[in-house]
Amino acid sequence: MASTDQSPGPTPAKGSPSDPTPGAPMSTGQKAIDTGAEMMQTLKPINQFSLHACSFGIFSHDMSRQIETHHFCSRLSQDFVQCAVYSSNDRKARLVGVEYIVPANTFETFPPEEQRLWHSHAYEIKSGIWVNPRVPEMIAKPELENFAKTYGKFWCTWQIDRGDKLPMGAPALMMSPQAVSPGIVRPELVHERDAKYGISSESLQSSRMEIEEPEMISPIADYWKQHGKGFAIDFEEAEMKRDAPFP
Repeated sequence: MASTDQSPGPTPAKGSPSDPTPGAPMSTGQKAIDTGAEMMQTLKPINQFSLHACSFGIFSHDMSRQIETHHFCSRLSQDFVQCAVYSSNDRKARLVGVEYIVPANTFETFPPEEQRLWHSHAYEIKSGIWVNPRVPEMIAKPELENFAKTYGKFWCTWQIDRGDKLPMGAPALMMSPQAVSPGIVRPELVHERDAKYGISSESLQSSRMEIEEPEMISPIADYWKQHGKGFAIDFEEAEMKRDAPFP
């Protein structure tokens, strides 16, 4: 149930995002099982990931909470992109959410109550916040030009910034940082990310000035910027629909 209610979620867990995930280390037997399964199964959906983008996400109900995000994306069609969002691009990165991306002409078919859950990408890309690690800008430019005219809906399912060692509570809707306010991402987060990949967001911003923006960004998207309110999810008990009486 989506609402503008900003009541606090579960009590933050102690620890940091880099703490090991609870559980025993992987056993030799489990590794053998996983390797065998990998050899026999196709893993076709995962093998379709063809793009790695790094950006930052801001919690729509609390702008002080910001995380670095790594989006591994695949196309189901020319007009629909789905992304698994991880905490990093390391081997043991945590799956923290999912983002769906559509072009403007698809977004415009959504009812208003759906549109307000989506954010625009133009400013995020033109500002240099959205990057494709280790891909030369010249090669990435055509895709960046496409993404600048898209909208995304990003749900965070593992709030690692709270120190949660496991996914806890309800999912949180995320918003695009630059669509909210230019320069809103904490400088230390950007500097740390840029240093890691040997890039300069400021230089990228200068080189991307020529990227075309949509003629008009929807006034309903980026709801947080337009109305100063975010969305939080809460649980409510509901009657279960069933074909037969509950035993």
